[in-house]
Order: sequence, then structure tokens, then C-alpha cells
Amino acid sequence: MTFKPAAWPRRLRSQEWYGGDSRDNIYHRSWMKNQGLPADLFDGRPVIGICNTWSELTPCNAHLRDLAQRVKNGIYEAGGLPVEFPVFSPGESSLRPTAMMYRNLCAMDVEEALRANPVDGVVLMVGCDKSTPALLMGAASADIPAIVVTGGPMLNGWFRGERVGSGTALWQMSEAIKAGEMTRDDFLEAEIAMSRSPGSCNTMGTASSMASMAEALGMALSGNAAIPAVDARRRVMSQLTGRRIVQMVKDDLKPSDILTKEAFENAIRTNGAIGGSTNAVVHLLAIAGRVGIDLTLADWDRLGRDIPTIVNLMPSGEYLMEEFFYAGGLPVVLKALLESGNLHGDALTVSGRSMAEEVKDVTNWNEDVIRPLDRPLTEHGGIAVLRGNLAPLGAVLKPSAASPALMKHRGRAVVFEDIDDYKAKINDESLDIDETCIMVMKNCGPRGYPGMAEVGNMGLPPKVLRKGIKDMIRISDARMSGTAYGTVVLHVAPEAAAGGPLAIVQNGDMIEIDVEGRRLHLDVPQEEIDARLAAWASPIRTPKGGYAQLFHDHVLGADRGADFDFLVGCRGHEVPRDSH
Repeated sequence: MTFKPAAWPRRLRSQEWYGGDSRDNIYHRSWMKNQGLPADLFDGRPVIGICNTWSELTPCNAHLRDLAQRVKNGIYEAGGLPVEFPVFSPGESSLRPTAMMYRNLCAMDVEEALRANPVDGVVLMVGCDKSTPALLMGAASADIPAIVVTGGPMLNGWFRGERVGSGTALWQMSEAIKAGEMTRDDFLEAEIAMSRSPGSCNTMGTASSMASMAEALGMALSGNAAIPAVDARRRVMSQLTGRRIVQMVKDDLKPSDILTKEAFENAIRTNGAIGGSTNAVVHLLAIAGRVGIDLTLADWDRLGRDIPTIVNLMPSGEYLMEEFFYAGGLPVVLKALLESGNLHGDALTVSGRSMAEEVKDVTNWNEDVIRPLDRPLTEHGGIAVLRGNLAPLGAVLKPSAASPALMKHRGRAVVFEDIDDYKAKINDESLDIDETCIMVMKNCGPRGYPGMAEVGNMGLPPKVLRKGIKDMIRISDARMSGTAYGTVVLHVAPEAAAGGPLAIVQNGDMIEIDVEGRRLHLDVPQEEIDARLAAWASPIRTPKGGYAQLFHDHVLGADRGADFDFLVGCRGHEVPRDSH
């Protein structure tokens, strides 16, 4: 930890708008005063943006208005001027074809809003899956002092005396219907039990994983990740965050000071310990690219390979985020990693203190929810990165959510050319498939879907489910929800739509998977693979204009975080020319 706070007082960038008596200074101030702001609020104090992804179309974030007010209270208390502004809200539950397609759009919105407006620091108000990485990406590229406060998870779901994990229960129950184990009326009755309070998923899905990643990176105050959305302590956390950002501006503590290689290594190990989402892989790769950190899939495999999963939460375990918070939350996990030598304790956090200082006094209040390292849920957690002639640039699998019996397997490929082909065939009783087969789906990657949708955890065919089989190997260039589970190989790169080997897999080809050996192999002679690729033509049509064409033309592969090629890097926060 080598950060040295800047001198205070000093002239801030907001004073280029508000500080002086020129025509333009008066122009900027006078319009702001129509909101009833006293003159002394423009005296040089920090102007703090509250970047809010509140939206009623994003249910996970629909309560952020209240939390934003708490942030404002904290900013005023610390002597700053809060200014709230909206940005695009990439909500996973409503956006089509997928929220992932709009993560980069949101990141552009954030970056340009920060650079173009008179703000000296920013509080990033996030919740739903893609909003957390999007706002971190934009803030990192602008590199003004920034801090995250998340909306928090929903309360536990309960149905007929059992916990219902949002998302996870959806996948489980939909499979139970196909297997004849549950009626549709029961499914409809369970619907309200899945989402019974404001907040994001109550499982260790992508929203909770990315909230944990923000805290593990040092970009949120300690303890932020797990507080339930409706708990009064979530409001307290928001107010404390508002206070803290003012001092961060005075110190000039920026994302580039916090988002070091060590911070990303901490986050990768933390993701393994919590049984976090595979989506964290693409998001951390993209955030790292914004600050010029050389982070690769090899780092994910190297750092997470031997990290035990100790958080006993769905979809890997049995509990939900509410219990995780009561047990002590992420600080307990970070302390366990620190004490085992798996955390860079000197990594800087937004508090101005080191990670080790933040977690040294925490206590684990429930060792069944957060297990000791010598009694893990899964001995080898993390994210397994597989390579081979089927995935030359890599593919990922989440061992804590997979079936041990399938971690080494050779099976016959049953191929679906895209998601529509899968939907048309999967319920057909004549489909030539059994539980030993490997389901392969193409053209669902960043370009192919477009946007790399969460369809990789393909539901099993009914005739297999009726045998009592709950899992099969599935391979695709898609993602899967952080709430999902199964032996699912994802993010195959290069994707099929870009001409990767996945594009030429045929029904009947044999595929070998060896998770321990990190191998994914198409058992077809290389000469045959080359011949198939030479004859291949992309089935994906280039969109005719708009954001869809921009996305198609500039999105990078999953192995590089699926960011846009022209957005990689930090462009800073130089004050633009005046507007008049």
C-alpha cells in the first residue's frame, strides 16, 4: 500500500465550471441554482456525482432511489455537494436479447457522463448483474475517485417449508416439471416465493458475486456485499459511502490507485472461495482492461485452481445471502483467505486502509454457512479454464456447481446449431440422445446471439430427466446465470460465429473433457477439422445499423472480457472545452 493522499485544499475539476465570475461560470452556476441550491455550495467543495441505475424495468435496482437519498445525506454531512444522475440500467430480468449486450453501452454512458460533467468523484449505485461491472468499467476509464454501493440481495425465499433461491429454484422447478415431479400449478404457486422483497438475487448468483468482487477489489466499503436490501444497515452503508467519497476526492484516491494486479488476484481467489458466478470471469477481464492490467484466463486458472469453496450458498450449497450476511459476510471469507496466505493483505481499499486492516477483527458466526478452510464445501473451487482443439483460447467451468462423476468423460456430441434449434428439438422424443452424450450449442457467444446470453445451462431432454438423471455435460459459447448449476462448459473461445472450432462440431463427433487435466478435445483428426473450417460460412447476419451493428463490429471475445475494442484502456478525466 503506497498511496499518498493529495494536498488539500486545492482546486478541483468542478471549479472549471463553477469557480469564477466569467460569463460561462455564471451560466453554469445560475442554471444549477434553479433547483434551490445556495450559493455557498459552489465554493470549491467536492461535487459528487451519484450515478444511479435505478429503473422500474430493472427490479433488482428499483429501490435505489431511497438508497441514493442516504448517499446524499452522507455527502452533505461530509461537506460535499451531491448531484444525482441516471445512466442506462442493464437489467438482466427484462432486457432482450440479453443484458450482456448492453453492459458496454452502460459503461460508455457512465464514462462519458463523468468526463463531460462537473463532478469530482462518483458513487456508483448498482445492483443487477451487469450494472456493477458496467459502472466499474466506465469509472475506471474516467479515473475519478469512485466508490461502489450495491442495492443488496432479496430476503430468503420460502416455499412449503424450504428455501427458494431466486433463479436457482427456477431452473430446478422447470426441470422437475419436465421430469413429471412437479405440477405447473405448484410452479405458479412458487413464483411469488422466489422474489418476496426488493433486491437482487438471494443466491450467490452474478449480482451477489459481483457485489463481492467490488468489495474484494477494494472498491466498496468492507461489509457492503451481503447486507440485505431491506435491512436498515443497507441504508447506513449508503450514508457512510456518501461520507467516504468526499474524503476520497480530497485525497485524490482514484480507481487506478486501487485496481492493481494484486486487487484482481484477490478478487479471483475470493470468487473461488464464495463459489461465485462464471460471469465474474468476463467482467473482471473487462474491468482490468480499462485500467491497463494484464489479466488473462490463465490468471483465473492459476489463482483459483486450488482455492476451496467455503461459502455454503446456492447454487453450490444450501443457504442464501441472508444467512451469509448473518454469518459475517464477505469480510469473514477475506480474513480466511488472508490467514491462509491467499490474499494480498496490503492491497489498498476505498477506505484508505489495507484489506488486512479492514478484516482483521471480523468473526465467523456460523461455520455451516461460511465453512473453515479445512472443511470446505468443495476442495477445489474457483473457475476451471479448459483448453484444447475445441477451445484454443479457452473455456470455463464452475467445479463447485458441477457433478464430480462428469468431470472426466468422453461422449457423443448432440449438436444444436443455435438456441432456436435447441428449443425446436430438445422435447422431441425421437431425439437420439442419452445421459452419456454431450450437448453442444453453437452461435450463442458475443457476436452469435448477439450478446452472449445466459442460455448455456441447457435444460435436459425430458426422456433423460424421467430416468432420474439431473445432469449432463453441456458445451457452448454462451454464458449461464450465476444462479444456475451443472457440468456446463461455457465461454468457448473463439466463439462459433467468429469461426472457432465449435462452429464445425457435428452430431456423432466424440468429445473428451478432463477438468483436472484442463482439457477439452474434439476427437476428430486435425485434417478433418481444417477441411470443415475451410468449408464453413458464418450463419450470422451483420445487423443493419444501430447499436447492434456497433456491438457486432467491435465486441471482443469472451477470453478478453467481451468489451469493445475501442473502449479498452483509461482515457482519464481531462476537462473538455467549454460549451459556449
